Amino acid sequence: MKKRKLKKKKIILFIVIFIIIVGLIITGIMLFNDSNKKTDPKKDNTNEVPNEIVEPEPKRMSLVAVGDALIHSGVYYDANLGNGNYDFSHMFTEITPLIEKYDLRYYNQETIIGGKNLGISNYPLFNSPDEIGEDLVSAGFNMVSLANNHALDKGETGILYSVKFWENQGVITSGQNNSDTDRASKIKVYEQNGIKYAFIAYTDSTNGIAVPYGKDYLINVYSNEQAKTDIESIKDEVDVIIVSMHWGEEYTHEPNQTQKEEAKYLSSLGVNLIIGSHAHVIQPVDYVGDTLVIYSLGNFISAQWTLGLENIIGLMVGMDIVVDNDKVTFENIDYKLLYTYCTTSYRNFKVIPFENLDDSILNNYKSIEQEYLGIVNRKVN
Repeated sequence: MKKRKLKKKKIILFIVIFIIIVGLIITGIMLFNDSNKKTDPKKDNTNEVPNEIVEPEPKRMSLVAVGDALIHSGVYYDANLGNGNYDFSHMFTEITPLIEKYDLRYYNQETIIGGKNLGISNYPLFNSPDEIGEDLVSAGFNMVSLANNHALDKGETGILYSVKFWENQGVITSGQNNSDTDRASKIKVYEQNGIKYAFIAYTDSTNGIAVPYGKDYLINVYSNEQAKTDIESIKDEVDVIIVSMHWGEEYTHEPNQTQKEEAKYLSSLGVNLIIGSHAHVIQPVDYVGDTLVIYSLGNFISAQWTLGLENIIGLMVGMDIVVDNDKVTFENIDYKLLYTYCTTSYRNFKVIPFENLDDSILNNYKSIEQEYLGIVNRKVN
């Protein structure tokens, strides 16, 4: 029995030693192969998967623009509550749902908000109640052009009030300033969805009203030299440059030669989007090189219906601004026509999208829509 047990132990010991030796041999082979992979430059490593290079996604922000808030007496009489206060909010209830999806929501405040102490007034020297600005901000607008031919209607006092008023609204503005320092500080860089952008507003005219001596900063009057200075000061810091231009001739659907030349020059400076106003009627939307130019959005709200249908039809333009590396493009450009409704006694003012109209509000509105969209799509350049 003892001999049998001893023999059994020897067999087990032999098996254990054999397993250890085999294990060492296998480990040595694996280490040798691994060493060859690292040191042999001729080794074929085609089965290895290289690190994948991920291209950055294009950045996007959306913008929508409407035209002039031209507040004639008919409009502010309709908003008058009879106690020195005004309420315009009901005029824009059909606009808010159309603009709320956009990041930037632009309009031109054509008539200055100069303070009620100067007296609310009509053409030719306008002064509008604070409530029009407040109600349009409440409706969703967050980018406002203040450079236009009526900016000096209430002189320096009106501009200083306007600048302070808009500073308290928490929106982006350009065009009016209270000092040289203020003007310089308003040419600044904003950011939306990772896109850095600048917004600058200019006017070609102040209706012959002279800017007070030594105070050119009050209103951004356009010149090629000033535009170059402004744009070059921020060009290297931004992805997108947006310029508002108050230009052209009133009551004509055709851009004039000055508009075309200024658009071409701004494009050469690197401006990506030009938003135009002043004509009070719609003008085409077209490209100058890679620059998208909206020559005139027409009136957003006014009481100019006695001048003709074209003065109470405005344009809304929506778009996506896409930045892919250093390239700026525009996608999903959308045009909507807007109609300013009121009764023959200048009551019940309301801005109504054409998609919400029927023939009882504007007879033959569908054919009118096609006619005006034809103006928008007309080639200029």
